[in-house]
Amino acid sequence: MPNDFYGLPLHPLIVHATVVIIPTAAVVVLLAALWPRFRQWAGPLPVATSLVGLILVPLSTSTGETLERHVERSAQLREHTHLADGLLPWMIGLTVVASIGYALYWRSAREGSVRRAFTMAVAVLAIAAAAGTAVQVARIGHSGAEAAWADTSMSAAPPSD
Repeated sequence: MPNDFYGLPLHPLIVHATVVIIPTAAVVVLLAALWPRFRQWAGPLPVATSLVGLILVPLSTSTGETLERHVERSAQLREHTHLADGLLPWMIGLTVVASIGYALYWRSAREGSVRRAFTMAVAVLAIAAAAGTAVQVARIGHSGAEAAWADTSMSAAPPSD
């Protein structure tokens, strides 16, 4: 895999896709688990968005590790790397919940109703997986921004008279 795209490191480019797709997947999975009308409308969308997010996690990690070899190690970067290593299990969980939820929906559409206990269990798991995934992405993003911008300062322009 190349390290850059027209001179820009790949990591920030791929990460921007990751931080859009993964929270979107979390919301879509959550809505599908809790709202039957949305579940019917969305069909396989929760599975598809979570699979795209699941694919983006190792791409983000790989490009991050490549970038890490070219920048100075700092406490912020170590924290970012540590947090990022914890995202894959959350995405696997979200994808599994999305897949089970879709399988239950598909089965109920073909054979009639599914036990309410199964639907409730998927809803509880979806809440946990979506919340955990979203929180982890926010923590990773925040620590990444701190690592990227730690050595810069932003000052307001002096007021004009």
